[in-house]
Amino acid sequence: MLSAFVNIFKIPDLKKKILVTLGLIVVYRIGAYIPTPGIDSGALSAFFEMMNTRGGGTLFNLMNMFSGGAMQRATIFALGIMPYISASIILQLLTTVIPHLERLSKEGEEGRKTIIQYTRYGTVLLSVIQSFFIALWLENPANFPGLPEGMRIVPFPGWGFRILSVITLTSGTAFIMWLGEQITEYGVGNGISLIITVGIISRVPTAIFQLAAIMRPGTSQYGQIKSLTLLLLAVMMVLVIIGVILLTQGQRKIPVQYAKRVVGRRIYGGQSTYIPLRVNQAGVIPIIFAQSVILFPATIAGLVPSSIFRHIANLLVPSKLLYEVLYSLLIIFFSYFYTAITFNPLDLSENMKRYGGFIPGIRPGKPTAEYLDFVLTRITFPGAIALAVIAVLPSLINGTLRIPYGVASFFGGTGLLIVVGVVLDTVRQIESQLITHHYEGFVKKGRIRGRR
Repeated sequence: MLSAFVNIFKIPDLKKKILVTLGLIVVYRIGAYIPTPGIDSGALSAFFEMMNTRGGGTLFNLMNMFSGGAMQRATIFALGIMPYISASIILQLLTTVIPHLERLSKEGEEGRKTIIQYTRYGTVLLSVIQSFFIALWLENPANFPGLPEGMRIVPFPGWGFRILSVITLTSGTAFIMWLGEQITEYGVGNGISLIITVGIISRVPTAIFQLAAIMRPGTSQYGQIKSLTLLLLAVMMVLVIIGVILLTQGQRKIPVQYAKRVVGRRIYGGQSTYIPLRVNQAGVIPIIFAQSVILFPATIAGLVPSSIFRHIANLLVPSKLLYEVLYSLLIIFFSYFYTAITFNPLDLSENMKRYGGFIPGIRPGKPTAEYLDFVLTRITFPGAIALAVIAVLPSLINGTLRIPYGVASFFGGTGLLIVVGVVLDTVRQIESQLITHHYEGFVKKGRIRGRR
């Protein structure tokens, strides 16, 4: 593995891509510390710290995680890349409903460029809407219980602050989106995913500091953590990461055989391949959907003074049984929902039939589509259960072991799934570049015993 890292810098093209990626990430992290005008960042940071100790709160906590703490510091990148993610998911869902978008998705590179342009427009529109509501949220002192009396997040509220916030935060999100596209084009890996991953990893020093704080004797808030508990956490971290890797990489391979076709003097087909059906076909999207739905009442309760929403928000508090059960059920539901929206067995079976492909023992056409749907429905269930278990682990650790949520969040949930998935994908791309230039990858491909 060490030799593979050394070989990276022996390939000029790969070395350039790595340096470009690191340079753009540094630019992103610098922007995450430039404050937004008109906000008392110290008061807002104190409020988020208080909410983190309680194990979550509103959708703003989710946005804070994706932005790498920029929301907590009220910087120009406070919105992070969440508007882009939301716009991408909305367009992906609309592709199955709107015929025009469905045609664009099948037009190859030109159609893809048009959909990307629509995603950009949607990102700007969502950024304007979200930044306006965030400005309203920050202006209301009642949204920040626990702050010292007389301290306000926005010292001078009004339309001037709202307009300035909308322009600043929308521009910040547009710049992050541009950085992500530049990383994808000139760097290594998916730029948007890497930016999210860097934002999540940036919270590691804070988590280590919190863990070190509760290891000292006389800690008043959580009580001193014992050595046995720390060892248990270390073992749990390793097991959870292994479980996430297995969930991310797990797939069911459906064998496909292509019939031989004679075109002129050439013979096409005749080879065997397979269709990889992933156990977790929906990725991290079900957790994001479930969190958005279950945290929606608490978010609305902070924006609109409604006793109904406040009562619902008080019932749906992380670490409580009702919250964890509903959260798990929503994840399972959205796993099936998103898989059904994005994976069309009928289209896949028709494409196979068009090129002479068939699954051994299954007739082409509709029987193939029914078989693929049958298999996918059954492998999605254990994947959805595993996803739900990983998602609720941070809340369980926070409630049972009395570990701060900022530390417990690295033992599962959205952050860990994204980090593991992006790291695996980036390493895979770097390894493919090494192998292309006749270097060994990160893992030696030895000969399997018993085979020649």
